[in-house]
Amino acid sequence: MEIKRPLQRTVLRTVCLLSCLLGARVALAENALMAITGQRSANAEQVRIDFAQELTSLPQAFATSNPARIALDFPAMGSTLGMGRIAMAQVLVDSAIVVRSDARSRVVINLRQPANYRLSLLGKSLVVALEAASANPPTQTHTAGAPVVSELPNASSSAAVPVEASDAPLAGPAHLSDIQFRRGSDGAGRVFVTLPGKQVSADVRQVGSNLVVDFGNVGLPERLRKKLDVTDFATPVQSITTNQNGGRVRMQIAAMGAWEHTVYQTDAELVLEIRQLPQDPKKMVQKDAFSGEKLSLNFQSIDVRQVLQVIADFTNFNVVTSDAVSGTVTLRVQNVPWDQVLDIIMRSKGLAMRKNGNVLWIAPKEDIAAKEKLEFESQITNEKIEPLRTQSFQLNYAKAFEVASQLLGGSVEGAAGRILSARGSVIAEPRTNQLFITDVASKLEQVAQLIAKVDVSVRQVLIEARIVEASSDFAKNLGAKLGGIDLRASKGGEGGYPLAGDNRLAFGTTYANVLGSSGAGNPMDASSNFVNLPAGAYAGALPATFAVSLFSAASNRVLALELSALESDGRGKIVSSPRVIAYDKTKAIIEQGTEIPYQMATSSGATAVSFRKAVLKLDVVPQITPDGNISLELDVSKDSVGAITTYGPSIDTKHIKTQVLVDNGGTVVIGGIYTEEQQERDNKVPFFGDLPGVGKLFQNKSKVSKKSETLVFITPKLIADLLGTR
Repeated sequence: MEIKRPLQRTVLRTVCLLSCLLGARVALAENALMAITGQRSANAEQVRIDFAQELTSLPQAFATSNPARIALDFPAMGSTLGMGRIAMAQVLVDSAIVVRSDARSRVVINLRQPANYRLSLLGKSLVVALEAASANPPTQTHTAGAPVVSELPNASSSAAVPVEASDAPLAGPAHLSDIQFRRGSDGAGRVFVTLPGKQVSADVRQVGSNLVVDFGNVGLPERLRKKLDVTDFATPVQSITTNQNGGRVRMQIAAMGAWEHTVYQTDAELVLEIRQLPQDPKKMVQKDAFSGEKLSLNFQSIDVRQVLQVIADFTNFNVVTSDAVSGTVTLRVQNVPWDQVLDIIMRSKGLAMRKNGNVLWIAPKEDIAAKEKLEFESQITNEKIEPLRTQSFQLNYAKAFEVASQLLGGSVEGAAGRILSARGSVIAEPRTNQLFITDVASKLEQVAQLIAKVDVSVRQVLIEARIVEASSDFAKNLGAKLGGIDLRASKGGEGGYPLAGDNRLAFGTTYANVLGSSGAGNPMDASSNFVNLPAGAYAGALPATFAVSLFSAASNRVLALELSALESDGRGKIVSSPRVIAYDKTKAIIEQGTEIPYQMATSSGATAVSFRKAVLKLDVVPQITPDGNISLELDVSKDSVGAITTYGPSIDTKHIKTQVLVDNGGTVVIGGIYTEEQQERDNKVPFFGDLPGVGKLFQNKSKVSKKSETLVFITPKLIADLLGTR
């Protein structure tokens, strides 16, 4: 027993020593975040992070430009600060957030604007010195590790670019070294930019179909100031244009089609990758239903509540999580909208979400469904036991009976689509245009909201139609008569019958005039004509005539010639302008004209008198569009009495029916008809009519040209606009 006791003491001492050493080692390994404070000096701002023990190296860090953030990763690090937001309220720093996942902690510093930063160790504290991005990047006392982009926000308007610390600062306006373009194996376009240092920041944002990249406080060599045409590479990228813009360099990448981009930086090289978005051929419309800001996450077996907290911090939404939400999730997403990430998590865990303002309530689907069912049942129960109230509503524009029909579901008797409750009733008083409604208070509020939207003045439209009918006609007729007569029989037989005077030449308008003035005293008739091709009348106008006769007293014979000619030129214009005012979406008709009677047979065999309208008519239905234009459904006609037939007068019709969209106060030609008629006629005596010169005496020529055009103009105007201009 005495031999064993020293051995037992030795063993006990050894165990105690090992326990102390192991406890000390474990204690050394359990470092934790203790406090985060903001400090401001004369030239810069600082964020100080205190730890339970000293750090052996600087943490891994990266920064984003939009939103402006700095993320610091601490592996094997605990925290006594929880996961809430720590307000700073400084010029550059807004707040800080601590996020934990497994044994790793991340501190996210939310900035009010992009800034340069410097990391340094001071005892048990890490100091983050900040300066505005316009200033030269400060130096750092230690080198951070490789950048970790596990949560890289990337919105449609900007992309995050990792920024890591560096031992050497940028001295003066350094220049970009090189810009290259390559095509990836997946058809993506990759732009490689060689930076002058690791601390050069890049602001990447999408503007329309272009990707714009701004490099701050750098220069651009003359050899790189050009436009690269990369269309032949068969990528979404079409061209790359780089220019110097003051103290910044701007690169514009023009892309085609639907694409997405990612940005990452390794050491002093920035890589921008633009790839085509995959499209589902079964989809009718290729459009993403999620529009939230994009982010990237990479978590292994993280608690669902913590992921929801990360999303809440990213989106500035207040998230209320039910106690029934539990479990873990492994998540790795790259450049995905945050609302799509949230939808993926809720689908995988059987959760549902309800949004109220900027508060999101997340709970299992069964809990939300049960809660909504209880609320609905409670509402129905309250409607059955809630006391009824009676309220009157004065209508100004709508008709009381029509509104009452709508409240009861389309008709007084029907109940489908009913707005009032089963206990509710309505009385329409047409004389004063009032509604008396009896129902529960909640239904009366709904009725009041409905009446406020329904009982409004309907806008009116003035529609003016202008029908312009223009016509012109031209006619030209030329003709001649040539004849002779032997007067020997009437004057005493043989020639030489004595007459007063010698041979005579007489002029006049017609045969009768010239023969009477020549002394022959016997007018010629149609049987005495050798050629009878006179000019005809046109439009009621008779042609002008000229006659000449030659009388031989020795032979008692007469030769006479009559020329006739007519030229007519006429122009006409008829303007009809009907106007009518109509309510929006209400049909209006205006007409003016004559009703023509006609006879028609009846079934009994007798005749009856009916009437057919020959009127100027404007039939229109206006509709005011939300953008202030006016859509018109038009039926315009202009009928008039035409030629008289054995069955009665005919009707000349001009009719147009169409639908057109017109600007308010604008004028549009909705239709037109143009007709042209030309006629030429030449009547002549064969052979003689073709003789040069004298052939005109054996011809009759006529030429007729008619033109007519009908145009219909429409001008709609809102009545409110007309009143405002007075």
